[in-house]
Amino acid sequence: MIETLRNAWKIEDLRKKLIYTMMILVVVRLGSAIPVPFLNADAMKAMVGVGGSLLGYLDVLSGGAFSNATLFALSISPYITSSIVIQLLTVAIPALERLAKSGEDGQKKIKKITRYTTVALAVLQAFAFWTMFRGMGALQYTSGVSGVISAITIVSMFTAGAMIIVWLGERIDERGIGNGISLILFVGIVSRAPNALFRLGKEFMLGGANYIWVPLIAVIFVLLVAFIILMSNAERRIPVQYAKRVVGRKMYGGQSSYIPVKVNMSGVLPVIFASTFLAIPGTIAGFVQPAVGSFWHTVLNAFNYNTWLYAVLYFVLIIAFNYFYIAIQYNPIEMANNIRKNNGAIPGIRPGKPTSDFITRIISKITLVGALMLAAIAILPIGIGAISGINVALGGTSVIILVGVALDTVRSLESQMMMRHYKGFLE
Repeated sequence: MIETLRNAWKIEDLRKKLIYTMMILVVVRLGSAIPVPFLNADAMKAMVGVGGSLLGYLDVLSGGAFSNATLFALSISPYITSSIVIQLLTVAIPALERLAKSGEDGQKKIKKITRYTTVALAVLQAFAFWTMFRGMGALQYTSGVSGVISAITIVSMFTAGAMIIVWLGERIDERGIGNGISLILFVGIVSRAPNALFRLGKEFMLGGANYIWVPLIAVIFVLLVAFIILMSNAERRIPVQYAKRVVGRKMYGGQSSYIPVKVNMSGVLPVIFASTFLAIPGTIAGFVQPAVGSFWHTVLNAFNYNTWLYAVLYFVLIIAFNYFYIAIQYNPIEMANNIRKNNGAIPGIRPGKPTSDFITRIISKITLVGALMLAAIAILPIGIGAISGINVALGGTSVIILVGVALDTVRSLESQMMMRHYKGFLE
């Protein structure tokens, strides 16, 4: 990775793109330090401290901007939700499905619809959080003209911050390197790393069993990164043999190829789905604040981040959402038809339904392996925290996102260098 960055820096065009990308990311971090008026940052930090809530999850995505009550508090959360909703509706609504398959113009329209949906969700989410802040004493003004001005200011700034994040991400897509939204999420999580290291250092200084647990956690973290890289690159290749055909005076086909089926086809999305779903009870508890010892307090408390019920449900939901996402993204029948249209066939498998059934079995097995790996990585920090008593600040979700974005960015740099026929890289 370091060698790739060094080689890319030597190319003037790529150097400008790298500098542009870094400047955008600096702007993102500066925006995460601009405070929103009328909000009590100390009260916000107290709310985020509740384990297993949606606020804690949002604070991770925003790189601490939410707990500090700053402009980019919502971060990319509305955009992620909007993208997921539009992606699901693309499968359910024929008009959106036609747009998605109609080439570049259709993709532009899908992006525009996603952007408008992001605005609506950002307003809705900002208003919901303002309602929560008012009920939990995080606002300076709650009534009269001052209360109305406070509400309009907070909702407007949260919404504007979310849309600025989307705009900055699109600028990286157009003139920078890598995926803009992913890099913004990457930088937000990386910004929490010093705090995580500081907390581990404090735990180490407490002595006792921590002299063993803290170095062990550091080793596990390194091994986890290596495992995620291995999982991200692992794939099952389905061989395809194309028949020879004569077109005019030329002969086409006759070569062997393969269909790559990645072990982790869905990326980190199932983890995001499961985290958001399980964060709902903790968020409800923040809204209603049930009395300590009451039935609803006991029920909602069972969904805290550090409970065994949370870990079990988290594991099961990640597997379920992984299968769900793969089911809407990959159509074995369409894949089998495309192979047959191109005069191809899987060796030993008849064209048509036998081919689609074979692809379905392969995808099902690979999905199970990938889902189990993803779920194990996600709940590993919960298990470590339960055994050692040390709160691991960077969870499995964060590590998966960090490694995935880093690998994608390096691949983007390598493809850019290949297009420019960079001799040193090709050798």
